[in-house]
Amino acid sequence: MAVSRTSGEADDTEALAEIEGWYRYELTKPVEIPTYRYEPVRIGPTWQTETVGGVRRWLLPERSLGWDALAWCGRWLQLTRGEPWQFTLEQARFLLHWYAVTPDGQWVARDGVLQRLKGWGKDPLGATMSMFELLGPCRLADWDGDRPVGRPNPDAWIQTAAVSLEQTKNTMRLLPGMVSDECRANFAVQIGKETVYALGGTRFMQAVTSSPTTLEGARATFVLLNETHHWAANNSGHDMADVIERNATKSPGGSSRTLRITNAYEPGMDSVAERDREAWENARAGKVEDIGLLYDSLEAAPEAPLSAEAAPEVATTIRGDSVWLDIPGIVKSILDSRNPPSRSRRFWYNQVTAAEDAWMTPQDWDAIAAKDQIVMPDEPIVAFFDGSKSDDATGLVGCRISDGFVFRIGSWTKPPGERGKRWIVPRDEVDRSVTAMFEAYRVRAMFADPSDVRDDEGERFWEPLIDGWHRRYGQQLDHWSVRGGERTHSIAWDMRSKERQRLFTDAAQRFVTEARDRGFRHDGDLALRLHVLNARRRPNEFGISLGKENRESSRKVDLAVCAVGARMLRRLLENKAPAETKPRSGKVW
Repeated sequence: MAVSRTSGEADDTEALAEIEGWYRYELTKPVEIPTYRYEPVRIGPTWQTETVGGVRRWLLPERSLGWDALAWCGRWLQLTRGEPWQFTLEQARFLLHWYAVTPDGQWVARDGVLQRLKGWGKDPLGATMSMFELLGPCRLADWDGDRPVGRPNPDAWIQTAAVSLEQTKNTMRLLPGMVSDECRANFAVQIGKETVYALGGTRFMQAVTSSPTTLEGARATFVLLNETHHWAANNSGHDMADVIERNATKSPGGSSRTLRITNAYEPGMDSVAERDREAWENARAGKVEDIGLLYDSLEAAPEAPLSAEAAPEVATTIRGDSVWLDIPGIVKSILDSRNPPSRSRRFWYNQVTAAEDAWMTPQDWDAIAAKDQIVMPDEPIVAFFDGSKSDDATGLVGCRISDGFVFRIGSWTKPPGERGKRWIVPRDEVDRSVTAMFEAYRVRAMFADPSDVRDDEGERFWEPLIDGWHRRYGQQLDHWSVRGGERTHSIAWDMRSKERQRLFTDAAQRFVTEARDRGFRHDGDLALRLHVLNARRRPNEFGISLGKENRESSRKVDLAVCAVGARMLRRLLENKAPAETKPRSGKVW
């Protein structure tokens, strides 16, 4: 793409139209995406396509100020001296979706996360966006038919934020070479090490670090949060992110936005990047309100190995349009025994890898997802119930007897709007779900761990309901929880006894091993996935069980407990002799 650097309003309009025309031509061409042995995981709109009239093309937003961003950056910024700036088509598609607007002129995305592998070009993209927000037509002024028309923001105040001064330099040091001489002259741009002034000081860009108190109240119009996988509690990263979010929320009409750029984070560090991902996954699972977070990531397939044979193809698919990345060099780094595999997966496969004490890795869990499978009515299943009262989750998970397929039946947690308020799990809803389960499937066994929670009168919270299930369904179950004696029961399965702790620990170890060996499948439910990945390895006298990262953690694991319990119950049922499946008599306790 060759664009002249002429001055004058007419010539400038012609140059902008020429740049935009080139992008429109390239981005609307028919698309052919090859099939790979290890298909990458595509999150967000950048790599999404649509087929119309038998022709496959990139999925582009109907209305976007991104076309203005592409043209403005190509007109006023440069790759090298005398060579106009040009985005990769992948970057261009991201910009179009980032600046997409609704028919009533609101942003489609309130804020966003761009997660890519190391060296992809996140910092250059962030630098160009910062300059466009500083000087370009980045806010909606009018409509030309269905096309939004942009205008510069006269109050532009840009911040590039990081938890260390060195990280802010990743963006700021690019600006001297990126801003053309013509741009400096036309907009009176003055670039310092940590600040940029333009148009007589009326436009301002600054690099800010982890000093939350000094940021409070700042009315920045665009904030670029850099390397949020490093933002944590010990470096004031959370406090800084909270202040930036509050400042953006106070902006008139929601005009201020924030964009996070990050590598894959390490689970368990509780970084801002990890919290962003959890918020996005919770929204997808319907556990929290969707607030308009644009999350865009290109990640290696969960089963992609770190091998000399597979790494070249995998790294090529994950780099996207960043063809400057050195694939042979990346492969050598992956194969270097001095580099931990988890680091190679984060840096070069852009995979979120588990903490050292994680019970299950995302790669192992995602590799056995089978979202297209359905448990048909009247199929034989077993189910496991884990009851809580308020703080933890209450869950019910089933397991198909024929092949061990695991699926979520129900879960109940405190709704997002109830935070800080007293909330109690609705037992009537739980009861209706259990009733619906028995009506839909042939339930051959069900265990329920009631836990030792009490109601306000000091009575056991779940005991009456579980006893009711025993009376209603006990005689149709093929395997009972307790056989014989005073405490005979078909469903109640209190996990606190030593023998049951041993049994559950053995099941938890077996669950992980079978998942790694692809020995069973699950329904891909996002709430179940979240609980499984939240779980941590918890050694005890019987082996390695699972649990929360700490007692006060808000990260729930109860559905993971239910999944292990359901698989355990299936194995118990299959290993029982026919004469052992039902007791002859007993009492309800």
